[in-house]
Amino acid sequence: MRLHRPNIAGWSLQARLMAGLVALLAAVCLVVGVVTEIALHRFLLGQLDTRLLAASGRAASHGPPPPGGLGQSNGFPLGQSAGTLAARISSGQVTDFGVLDGSSTLPSKVASLLLKVPADNHTRTLHLASLGDYRVIADRLGNGDILITGLPEHDVAATLMRLGIVVACVAGAALILAAVVGAIIVRRTMRPLSRVGATAVRVSELPLDRGEVALSVRVPDEDADPRTEVGQVGAAINRMLGHVADALRARHASETRVRQFVADASHELRTPLAAIRGYAELTRRSRDAVPPDIAHAMRRVESESIRMTALVEDLLLLARLDSGRPLEREPVDLSRLVVDVVSDAHVAGPGHTWKLDIPQRSFITVGDSAR
Repeated sequence: MRLHRPNIAGWSLQARLMAGLVALLAAVCLVVGVVTEIALHRFLLGQLDTRLLAASGRAASHGPPPPGGLGQSNGFPLGQSAGTLAARISSGQVTDFGVLDGSSTLPSKVASLLLKVPADNHTRTLHLASLGDYRVIADRLGNGDILITGLPEHDVAATLMRLGIVVACVAGAALILAAVVGAIIVRRTMRPLSRVGATAVRVSELPLDRGEVALSVRVPDEDADPRTEVGQVGAAINRMLGHVADALRARHASETRVRQFVADASHELRTPLAAIRGYAELTRRSRDAVPPDIAHAMRRVESESIRMTALVEDLLLLARLDSGRPLEREPVDLSRLVVDVVSDAHVAGPGHTWKLDIPQRSFITVGDSAR
């Protein structure tokens, strides 16, 4: 059977800290409980052995029990506690057996176990089938018989069980309390880091790709103390944001210079191009006949000047758009706009017939009249 560890890759730092804290506290409680159980078990066994040695001494000084006397209160020496086990082994057989205030019937499994107990005057734990666990000691009497004395361990087991229940309840309550208090402490401790993260999120939402950027977002001073770990992160982010702001200002200044150059060059080129186009049209409209090759050259000059004028207008439009000037939103009279356009067309093409038909009332819309 393979144990699968939980996947904590997607857990938050707060959840990981809480899980580690609870796991550590659970491990400490487990170690304390186990060590306490072991220490108490040894202590209780030591007390039981002391009582067992005293009971064995009383049984040995009392002499062999009368035949059939074991199992009756008058068959045990005075001072023996209830549940005391006594057995006599003679010639390799259990001749007498009894439990004080209990049964004197000897189960066969118990007899075979008692026969294996060495008479070395040392205490040991023996599981006697239905009788349970006993702490026993075997003494050799003067006539060569072996007297086995035992005391039940159920009081020791009951005490250890009660202690285990108490430790488990106290440990469970301590884990719950530690989880609640730890969550509060960890959440308060993580607040500076959360504020640093919120600052990074605000910076990531800023439009940094174009135009002038006022990068004024910074980590608060209380979260940029270099004496703390979170403060070191906050201070490093503030330094990084300062460098980014300087780079953005330098980029914007460079873009502004390039944009201004394009706009100025476009303005400057419009005048000579308009002059070239005007002289070319004037030559083409002259009444004096010109050679065909010169007429063809002038037409080419006019067409190329028109194409260059369109390119310059595009450059000027790009410069204006790149400057970020917003569209005007104001009332625009469409009737007046149509009149101006037809008037310009009449001047540009006097050989054509232009007809203008507009209603008497004005049509007003919202927009940018220049664009």
